[in-house]
Amino acid sequence: MDIKFAIAIHILVMISESDERLNSQALATSVGTNASYIRKIIGYLKKKEIVTAHQGKSGYQLNQRPEDISLLDIYYATQEVERVELFQIHQNSNEQCPVGQHIEGVLSPLFLEVENHLTTVLASQTLQNVIDRLYEQANKIKSK
Repeated sequence: MDIKFAIAIHILVMISESDERLNSQALATSVGTNASYIRKIIGYLKKKEIVTAHQGKSGYQLNQRPEDISLLDIYYATQEVERVELFQIHQNSNEQCPVGQHIEGVLSPLFLEVENHLTTVLASQTLQNVIDRLYEQANKIKSK
């Protein structure tokens, strides 16, 4: 997995919590990247109808409430996949080797279990959960 997932969450929190419409430059400043990369991430989110940009108006808006956007939705949008697949098993294991002939059968169920668990966790968490944690973190720092 690459950083697009984390950046997309950052962008969506910003869009959700801002009192004004944020353009790609404002989002890029917060993320610490350039505006063209933000537009690329926004493109993934628009394709899955998570955000909208209106012609003639600067900025983006969420198409759903934060509590209705799961982290799994964001993951699928940014990774352009239909299922969580973190691990790949190397090809061409030597079938004459005692490890090579059995390693795929051993690793495949383990990898699938981990990926299924991650899918469940991401599906159970929403953008609103992230926003709530952000405010909790900010309040902890303020109270110190």
